Amino acid sequence: MAFTNPDNDKRRQILVDAKTIAVVGCSNKPDRTSYMIAAAMQHAGYRIIPVNPVIAGQTVLGETVLGSLLDIHEPVDIVNVFRRSEETLPVAEDAVKMEHKPKVFWLQEGVYNEAAASLAAEHGIEVIMDHCIKVDHAILVPRNR
Repeated sequence: MAFTNPDNDKRRQILVDAKTIAVVGCSNKPDRTSYMIAAAMQHAGYRIIPVNPVIAGQTVLGETVLGSLLDIHEPVDIVNVFRRSEETLPVAEDAVKMEHKPKVFWLQEGVYNEAAASLAAEHGIEVIMDHCIKVDHAILVPRNR
């Protein structure tokens, strides 16, 4: 059976309930999409945990960048992934091994990987693919979140 994203109501509820978002592939460059979306979500009230092994230890948006999802030792609601589709399976493998398993594995717009989605879903993690979290938030979540 082909993958189907959760409907608008389910995605709205995910965004309303979430408090913490780990952003895999978060850049330290303000002109990069991953930075802009992380900043927008932080501005909307979410705690952002940047994850990027290339810049681990640096600070992005006031948060220390971690090298891996496995370096996170607190609950995370959403793992938001900014990686090429073919690079997302290892991210899903780390997500299912996290100390506190995330509720949602969210692949950004243009990112789609059935194997990564299957692995996350098999471990009870909701999967959203090929959707921009910022766009969904703007459309689905009332302004008074």
